[in-house]
Amino acid sequence: MGKPTGFMEFSREMPAKRPVAERVGDYKEYYEPYPEEKLKNQAGRCMNCGVPFCHSGCPLGNIIPDWNDLVYRGLWREAIDRLHATNNFPEFTGRLCPAPCEEACVLGITAPPVTIENIEKTIVEYAWEHGFIKPSPPAQRTGKTVAVVGSGPAGLAAAVQLNRAGHTVTVLERADRIGGLLRYGIPHFKMEKWVIDRRVELMEAEGIIFETNADVGFSYPVDRLDAFDAVILSGGATKPRDLPIPGRELDGVHFAMEFLAQQNKRCESDPEPETQILATDKHVVVIGGGDTGSDCVGTSNRHGAASVANFEIFPQPPAERPESQPWPYWPMRMRTSSSHEEGCNREYSIMTKKFIGVDGKVDELITVRVEFVPNPNGGRPEMKEIEGSEKHHPAQLVLLAMGFLGPEPDGVVAQLGIELDQRGNVKSDGNYMTSRAGTFCAGDMRRGQSLVVWAISEGREAACSVDRYLTGHTELPTKGKGDLPRR
Repeated sequence: MGKPTGFMEFSREMPAKRPVAERVGDYKEYYEPYPEEKLKNQAGRCMNCGVPFCHSGCPLGNIIPDWNDLVYRGLWREAIDRLHATNNFPEFTGRLCPAPCEEACVLGITAPPVTIENIEKTIVEYAWEHGFIKPSPPAQRTGKTVAVVGSGPAGLAAAVQLNRAGHTVTVLERADRIGGLLRYGIPHFKMEKWVIDRRVELMEAEGIIFETNADVGFSYPVDRLDAFDAVILSGGATKPRDLPIPGRELDGVHFAMEFLAQQNKRCESDPEPETQILATDKHVVVIGGGDTGSDCVGTSNRHGAASVANFEIFPQPPAERPESQPWPYWPMRMRTSSSHEEGCNREYSIMTKKFIGVDGKVDELITVRVEFVPNPNGGRPEMKEIEGSEKHHPAQLVLLAMGFLGPEPDGVVAQLGIELDQRGNVKSDGNYMTSRAGTFCAGDMRRGQSLVVWAISEGREAACSVDRYLTGHTELPTKGKGDLPRR
């Protein structure tokens, strides 16, 4: 504990955001640099709380009080070692994680919580800047080979851990660049892609093999996986939830990921597709109030949309933590993203009933208001349309951001004959192994749509099981125990 009275002396303070008028004109990250002295003070707010509930709030079990203390004392090399002990990619989580650790912070019971996520990001960026992060290939190889299908955060985390154990790891990615959802789902203004490239270069220097344009089950036949001693499936939950209502077939109604991936390719200066999805000068409606919907809002504003509306079928969450979700649990409360701040009409308890087109292109949509009433038979409340609430909205671009339903049904999972669970995700045992011997699964493909921090955690845990399967034991760390790097 760096400063016993820090939580009483210093108020919570986050880095300033670039002005809206400036940041909507580019795709750069939106936070301003944060002075080192101020960050030390923020780290000094971490309390000697006895039981650090931030540990339980973090799916990775990050040893948060330790690196807060180290930052306050200016011990940056030790801080990055402690951070890397449980998290392979703090530069990803420090930018993208919704910070369940902060909701579980003990200080947060009576005061604003410690700025854990910003401290995490600053530690890793300081470490990169000062050359603390260098390739560390294994001293010897086991002779075992592993294929990791999918290069999102789960696959990358599994690859790093198995490479550390001495196995030869090949990461297979169907896209033309590594990163999965990090690359083509997360907008550049939330995380610029040099952040991924920097880490991938390090992984290559450590001996990990990357193959792009390797669509397993299509351009890369599944029988080629038989050449590996073990396989990890980490292709994500990429099947989007659709909205099968009248007018769905109209031009201008798209899944969110079509829109977001195309813009990310534009930012990478890739060739433009024949059919471009642009929000410029259009009335845009984003259906779905989660993170993906927010990303569509921010991207639409950068395109220069005439207006942006964001519809959510559920009621507006309360501003404060509801009594039914007490500390230290993650509360469903009202959150406003940087994209919402840039201009957006947010509407709740609203359901889209029909798309209306002109000359085959969407031009407006019809909604009704809904309410959720108690179910007379118990269980979940029932949704009821409010009579007389029908309304027309202009919409020349509609983006469906209503979540994901699991892995794509006709890809590698189906071709390998792997069993799914009742939710449509890959079924696995307690060791992450699927119904196909030697084939494991991690991340959203296994647990369903989730957070980047959960994906990294799953990749690490699956790597332990694979290592044990290949060698009969494992020295890789399990959640929260860490593996301080050897020097």
